[in-house]
Amino acid sequence: MASDRPTLPPVRLHSDAELARDALVTPLLARAVRLARWAGPETRVGAGGELVDEQLPAAAEALGLTADEDGRACASEAWRLAVDTGLVEVEDGEDGEDGEDDDEAGAVSTGENLALVTGGTPRDILGIWLDGLDAVFADATAPVLDDLAEVVGEDGRIDFDLLDWNPEAEAEFLEGVLGNLYLLTVSEGGVGEGAVPLPALAASMIVPDDMGEPTDDVLEQVSEAMMRLDDQFRLLEPIGLVVYQPVDEALMAEEGEEPAPTVDDEDVTRYGMVRLTPLGLYGVRARMLEAGVDAPAVGDLTDKGADVLLDGLAFYPEPAARAETLLWLDGRDAVTAARELLDAARGADPGSPLRRLHCQQALALVGPDAEPAVREVLDDARLGGLARVWLAERGAADIPAPPESMIFWLAVDTIAAQLDADGDLEELQDLIEGLTGRHSGFFEAAWRVDHPATAEVLEAMGRLHRDKRAAKEARKAAFKARSRSGA
Repeated sequence: MASDRPTLPPVRLHSDAELARDALVTPLLARAVRLARWAGPETRVGAGGELVDEQLPAAAEALGLTADEDGRACASEAWRLAVDTGLVEVEDGEDGEDGEDDDEAGAVSTGENLALVTGGTPRDILGIWLDGLDAVFADATAPVLDDLAEVVGEDGRIDFDLLDWNPEAEAEFLEGVLGNLYLLTVSEGGVGEGAVPLPALAASMIVPDDMGEPTDDVLEQVSEAMMRLDDQFRLLEPIGLVVYQPVDEALMAEEGEEPAPTVDDEDVTRYGMVRLTPLGLYGVRARMLEAGVDAPAVGDLTDKGADVLLDGLAFYPEPAARAETLLWLDGRDAVTAARELLDAARGADPGSPLRRLHCQQALALVGPDAEPAVREVLDDARLGGLARVWLAERGAADIPAPPESMIFWLAVDTIAAQLDADGDLEELQDLIEGLTGRHSGFFEAAWRVDHPATAEVLEAMGRLHRDKRAAKEARKAAFKARSRSGA
């Protein structure tokens, strides 16, 4: 009945201020900021902007790390991020007297973005963090060079043609994994804030939906993908995208002999567990939006009209719809907001029943102050039934009795909305049986209802009603409705 549904349910993000605070304390960005403040004109960097080896012990010390191999590696990684995010600037080196490039680049200076760390808005800080995420993502999808000698050409440079590496495919695979993790996190009834087993994520990208028992070849592909994802999530955790429990080292040690099994019923956590952080949800959504994916967030509709609100809520899970509606109502006058909602609920298009359902739910959140606006539509053939229900639920006095035609029109409209909402099947069956039980001769009256969805609703009632006689009456009524409308 209604229009196509959005690809993803809405995400409930933390505020920009909270996310910015989270970004600043991520291990990698925090170290990058410290190195940017430590650096000066005397800091020596290589031709690619990286710290020269002689500078790494001092950089590690500036980070409060030991100057061993691990400390130097952390310092090098943080420095690269400082350069990639504009926290430091590295001038291009000048050619030497022999016309060849010097081994070292030019001077190091403070980048413009460093001042934004303390003086910028939360959005400025999140922009820096997103730049850092892009850089780390690129590192995570770079080729794994186990043996440089095998891929270095005669000129001493890496010959990428010798690598079994497709940069587009690598990036697409990791984006897909993050997209699936995002969907699991935001979906109603999904994992929520719980961690997802790494084998499940790998399998979601490799095992076809219509495959029953995976073949040995597919299981081996899943196992290989798990190991690659293990490396990638280890890189993505320090930038704050995920919380990651790595694959058990003992399992990785066994992999040389045969692929590790992808499922362990007793302790699946040994195979890696991952979840998106609140900052990670923000980051993955930002990447999706940049790629043109429809990834709504609660709060997107706050400054929109009531018509956009009701259309947008059409496929929100109930908790998200309630949160979005409360944000929309905040600061609006109750009577004015109610009038806008009721006006937006009008119409005979396929999406109108669901709009009216969400209008009724929104009016429940406005409260009793909306009564003057609700009483204004009591004589409206399409909104009068909704208005009477709202007033009765609040114990209002002087509610005029509805004409019979309005009662049955509201019944058809309510079922049409619930069919579009794809709610709980048993609840819908209870609604249908409750309506038919309260009104004798329901189907004889219902097929005459002048509603665009009458025939479709009666057909659905014929499928869903658990009483065989009533279901048969519904199917007969649907046939009469179609004959009446000429469909």
